Amino acid sequence: MPRTIRNEFDKKLTFENLMKAHILSRKGKGYREEVILFNLKQEEYIMWLYEKLKTGTYKHGGYSVFYVTEPKLRRIEKSRYIDRIVHRFVVDNFLKEYFEKCFIYHTYACIKNRGMHKACLDVQKAMKHCKNKWNEYYILKMDVRKYFDSINKDILFSILKKKITDKKLLWLLDEIIYSNCTKEELEDVNIIRKGLPIGNYTSQLLANIYLNELDQYIKHELKEKYYFRYLDDSIILIKTKNEAKEVLEKIKIFLEKNLQLELNEKTQIFKSKQGINFCGYKINEYRLKIRDRGKQKLKKKIKELKYKIRKGEINSKEAKKYLAGHMGYIHYANIHNLSKKLFEIE
Repeated sequence: MPRTIRNEFDKKLTFENLMKAHILSRKGKGYREEVILFNLKQEEYIMWLYEKLKTGTYKHGGYSVFYVTEPKLRRIEKSRYIDRIVHRFVVDNFLKEYFEKCFIYHTYACIKNRGMHKACLDVQKAMKHCKNKWNEYYILKMDVRKYFDSINKDILFSILKKKITDKKLLWLLDEIIYSNCTKEELEDVNIIRKGLPIGNYTSQLLANIYLNELDQYIKHELKEKYYFRYLDDSIILIKTKNEAKEVLEKIKIFLEKNLQLELNEKTQIFKSKQGINFCGYKINEYRLKIRDRGKQKLKKKIKELKYKIRKGEINSKEAKKYLAGHMGYIHYANIHNLSKKLFEIE
């Protein structure tokens, strides 16, 4: 595969690829009004979208905004359904294929066959190795301050241009990346344009591409072997505290100078015997536990479901379906007794 994307846009812009993007975008959302209306004339809409993209007249629509409170307060920007098809088309046909191959092995977010559970198991394996190698060691845990809101769009676009020379693809990426900018931000070149919409399908992969610059620096310049990242949450296992402090200072300088990012107050250095909170687990060399916050959330959910079972609103089989999102955590964590106690709901 070529190292840069050139003259690929017209080849991959087909009715079939856009229809495939539509089918994947509507998965699990077929009951929504906007999807139902689109399905009624899907061939016509896809052909219209094809012509707009081919002629370079496509314009990204606006956003509807809402907020979620779990796991914390977040502002979600939801784009039009037809724009979400374009997001899927760009990610699946260009960004994933060309950029994911450049990622380091120990980055896990939104990558097939990786994810949270593999991240935790790989970290635990590395902790065991460091325990045997050094006995005592230190953990540098880093978290980027307001990551999605802090991504500099211009820096992101310059990173993309290192690998993309296809002018039509760059035009479309420009349309997506700057789609949530105000009129003032678009017109005034002196304004620093920051922030990716959390609701976009493109945003998590673009966020990964952005921090891949840091990954490469830590792996190839700092030569840190035991480095792991899940989106903006990352850790490094290091032999001594002084070395950890030096590495942290170098990373802070790199982030500020190259990506205009800074680490938040959660960033800290601590002894390995304390274990580490990562991807929803409390990890040490020999145990993988669900964090207290996740445990309380799980208990509350099960209590609600038990109440509904007693009221006859649902049966136990249906109740377990509602817990599907929690089951993965329970499967990997060492909480046999807790699991047995919680799930006696027949």
